[in-house]
Amino acid sequence: MKYIIVLGDGMADEPIEALGNKTPLEYANTPALDRLSKKSEIGVAYTIPEGMSPGSDTANLAVLGYNPRQYYSGRSPLEALSIGVPMEDTDIAIRCNIVTLSEEAVPFEDLTIIDHSSGEISTEDCDVLLKAVAKELADDRFQFYTGTSYRHCLIDKKGSVQPLTPPHDILTKRIGEYLPKDEKYLAMMKRSYEILKDHPINIERKKAGKNPANCCWFWGAGTKPLLDPFKEKTGLKGAMISAVDLLKGIAVGADMQVINVKGANGGLDTNYAGKCEAAFKTLTEDNNDFVYIHVEAPDEMGHQGSYERKIKAIERIDEFIVGPLAEKLSAAGVDFRMLVLPDHPTPVRLRTHTSDGIPFMLYDSTQEQDHTWNYNEKEAMAANNPVSEGYRLINKLLENK
Repeated sequence: MKYIIVLGDGMADEPIEALGNKTPLEYANTPALDRLSKKSEIGVAYTIPEGMSPGSDTANLAVLGYNPRQYYSGRSPLEALSIGVPMEDTDIAIRCNIVTLSEEAVPFEDLTIIDHSSGEISTEDCDVLLKAVAKELADDRFQFYTGTSYRHCLIDKKGSVQPLTPPHDILTKRIGEYLPKDEKYLAMMKRSYEILKDHPINIERKKAGKNPANCCWFWGAGTKPLLDPFKEKTGLKGAMISAVDLLKGIAVGADMQVINVKGANGGLDTNYAGKCEAAFKTLTEDNNDFVYIHVEAPDEMGHQGSYERKIKAIERIDEFIVGPLAEKLSAAGVDFRMLVLPDHPTPVRLRTHTSDGIPFMLYDSTQEQDHTWNYNEKEAMAANNPVSEGYRLINKLLENK
């Protein structure tokens, strides 16, 4: 038996009037999910423990079976693991987004945050920008490390964990009340804006009608994480397929194999088919028992506030991952259990995460069920099959192991 999680990050949403009061998941054309759901168990799981922030960090830890209350030490430290940052036990890792701020002639505090991802800027361009910042601001205490796209890492060797606001939570808002209280962090953010706003890369981006990547934004601080090995917890040899450093870092911390797929970029045009091929290969050729296929695109489209693009992301997951992988495994005579779900909702109305329950679908190729339902938020709730502690959901996937 092989075990699969297909996770559409932020895929859950709210009913949208323009979609006939359907959610993007309800509205999307998803023939593979519709077919499999009628043979599957569906329900709602609550992946965010009460009182904890609804982030992809806590939520994906829960989906993998790690209780966030026990294992969570901050978001950026997990990403630091992925990009090979050498962390001491006393270091603080901080996410360093390069974001788009408005550029009117007002005090820094009165600027507005336009885009948390700087138009999904390429890693190559962002590396140049981050190095320009590091050249002036890096020292014995602060070190900058390039991650993926707009997502990077700052290591503070003498700091402490402080509350810092995620930029995707304050899109379109004046930044003043959300800036760090720490004077060093605030001074570095201000200086990064001065360094980057007239950088040649950003001048060219603005000429091309793209959002400039003009400021470092710090958030997600935490200490060095310590996760139990996934194989030790489950008895399964596992692999992670994701374009996102956070998920790769969780995998590194859990001693899972990290599989990089060419063209996987965390955006709407990521290499969905390549992820499917990599998952099939690792399950049938690499002796892995479990694979976690993470797709960032629905979350990014939710942050952009675009239900049209979010629908496209969901449809591509269905067309290029869920359907083909189920067909390929069945054709190869491989028994499998597949869990499909988001980690948290990212409603396009809010353009940020919520702690609401998420719909899950669990298919077993050896024990097909007989239902009339489709996989979406409404019908998952109506199934009256809740999992109140999301980190226990993996037990359903592995219950026949």
